[in-house]
Amino acid sequence: MAEAKFKCLRCGHEFTAPYDPKVTEERACPKCHSNSVRRIKEESK
Repeated sequence: MAEAKFKCLRCGHEFTAPYDPKVTEERACPKCHSNSVRRIKEESK
């Protein structure tokens, strides 16, 4: 399973976690436990 970067929209904390685009999963920020987390798309090189 690949990893992706995520960012919490509440506290701004960025973290990496396993990510499978086929699975819809609710995530929580490991710092503030908010569920306002969005994946940060990697810029193409």
